[in-house]
Amino acid sequence: MNLSDAIVAGLRHLDPETAHSWAIRGLKAGLGPHDQGPDDPVLAVTLAGLPLPNCLGLAAGFDKDAEVANPMLSAGFGFVECGTVTPLPQAGNPRPRLFRLTADQAVINRMGFNNQGLEAFAARLSGRSRTGVVGANLGANKDATDRAADYVAGLRRLSGLCDYFTVNVSSPNTPGLRDLQAKDALDELLGRLAEARSPLPAAPMFLKAAPDLNDWEIADIASATRRHGLNGIIVSNTTLARPEGLISRDRGEVGGLSGRPLMAPSTHILRKFREAAPDLTLIGAGGVEAGDDAYAKIKAGATAVQLYSALVYKGPGLIGRIKRDLADLLRADGYASVEEARGTE
Repeated sequence: MNLSDAIVAGLRHLDPETAHSWAIRGLKAGLGPHDQGPDDPVLAVTLAGLPLPNCLGLAAGFDKDAEVANPMLSAGFGFVECGTVTPLPQAGNPRPRLFRLTADQAVINRMGFNNQGLEAFAARLSGRSRTGVVGANLGANKDATDRAADYVAGLRRLSGLCDYFTVNVSSPNTPGLRDLQAKDALDELLGRLAEARSPLPAAPMFLKAAPDLNDWEIADIASATRRHGLNGIIVSNTTLARPEGLISRDRGEVGGLSGRPLMAPSTHILRKFREAAPDLTLIGAGGVEAGDDAYAKIKAGATAVQLYSALVYKGPGLIGRIKRDLADLLRADGYASVEEARGTE
């Protein structure tokens, strides 16, 4: 066990939110891991025009306030997504709001978009050295009367400071937010974003979808994403479902479930989006904790994959293990690149 993994193991003795805040402090202090050497070229991808050294990304939620993008790139991620950020700072939901389901290798959260707000987020992005691909995950304040305006404000303020944007309309922890996935509401939101985006410097934009969707909703979301000029969809956010077989004490807590139990349902929805929108770029998220999980997402249609919850249990050494194992799996099946394997399931 290296030093970084040992620190993570020690943090698991603290309550989850305190442990996370200490992890961020440690990364800011330079205590994070450093990936050694260039990535295996078989893992390189181009994501909506953005060249990545490898297809493994850090999902939103870990670095809510854009404090440790560069350390997480140094840890070996091919890209990092910061946020969710809202225009105004907000405290989020009352604590406790983050729960480890250790026996299930899962997490339940009901954080509620706690963050320091758009200005603090923008200041950190503008002050960082521009190495590696960093995205911004945009949200709306809980009390906003015009939520679409909040997304537009985030887009305008962060234009030129990040490499891509994600429109998060699928968090289950802000009341009414998922209503923005409905056909008419989504059309209005994406239309206003398209209008605001047209005079700004070009940057890819993704929509982050929920895993709790039926076939009609998937078709509507895919159609709206294409119609309004977004580049793709991240599949998926956390789930409100509670799969059978959860055994951890906190399995009944309210909030979004992530981690191992989300792997199968999120990959199923990823396949559905590939069928509905084969021309859109897909990022697979949910339950990735090993090389074969990442490979399954790629074969289901993803160009890149993201993870977060697995780091809670397996530490930062997981990043390198996934990349090594994924490269071996690709070559064992005769693929020279991730792109060759994408959608071959």
